[in-house]
Amino acid sequence: MAFIPRSEKTRAFIIETTAGIFNKKGYAGTSMSDLTEATKLTKGSIYGNFENKEEVALAAFEYNLSKRNQLITQQLEASNTNYDKLMAFPAIYSSAEMACFLEDGGCPLLNTGVEADDANELFRIKVAEGVTRWKQSLENIITAGIEAQEFSANTEISKTATSIIALIQGGVFLTKTTKNPLLLNQSLETIKEIIQKITL
Repeated sequence: MAFIPRSEKTRAFIIETTAGIFNKKGYAGTSMSDLTEATKLTKGSIYGNFENKEEVALAAFEYNLSKRNQLITQQLEASNTNYDKLMAFPAIYSSAEMACFLEDGGCPLLNTGVEADDANELFRIKVAEGVTRWKQSLENIITAGIEAQEFSANTEISKTATSIIALIQGGVFLTKTTKNPLLLNQSLETIKEIIQKITL
């Protein structure tokens, strides 16, 4: 029998209230008392809307990821060329808006991926799906740019998309662990250089 939450409104409240906690502390580091303290709800009320803590954490991850994706989508929709769309990524991650998001725990793909790598296959799969979609969206932009003669026809599409993701995630990791924003900025500058090199 499928689990049915008592209240979609309460379920959404729990997700929004605990999303930052899970992003900062991770699944293993977040206790049920963390959830009850943040939401001011009883354990029974939380479990009345979620089957278990894992389901809450998965919903929180998807919520955090949707917030990140929304920031990116807004920038891409405001970009007129494929060049501008690629350049939007280093701009997004250096923006004040993204900086505030990163301060609230960092990138959910990176956080959840590192924790789930060898510990939770379900979370790893969810992160892998997010990374795959991100890579595909970058490849689509690069392909469209080649067709529009904005980018060189010799551009290695998959390699370029992978490099952009790796530099962003690596830069976020270095800055979060060292508390040195310069390291992320250097990674973002490298992305700009890569994009300039493929631009006609």
